[in-house]
Amino acid sequence: MSQKREKFRELAEGRTTKALEAIGRIGNLSNRQVYEYEDAEVKKIMRALRNAVAEVEARFEAPRSRKAGFKF
Repeated sequence: MSQKREKFRELAEGRTTKALEAIGRIGNLSNRQVYEYEDAEVKKIMRALRNAVAEVEARFEAPRSRKAGFKF
């Protein structure tokens, strides 16, 4: 395996694990015995998470071009 692939796999595993743990901690906020929140606040959190995942997906689907361009 190439060094670039090894590095990608190493970083991807660690970063994904940390992201999943952080999402789990956000889920812990759902305990109504400990926290008080409104549905609108939960919707904001969910929207932010969905948007962040969509941005990551878009970056993998269409890698960024190195040169700036202009289109009409």
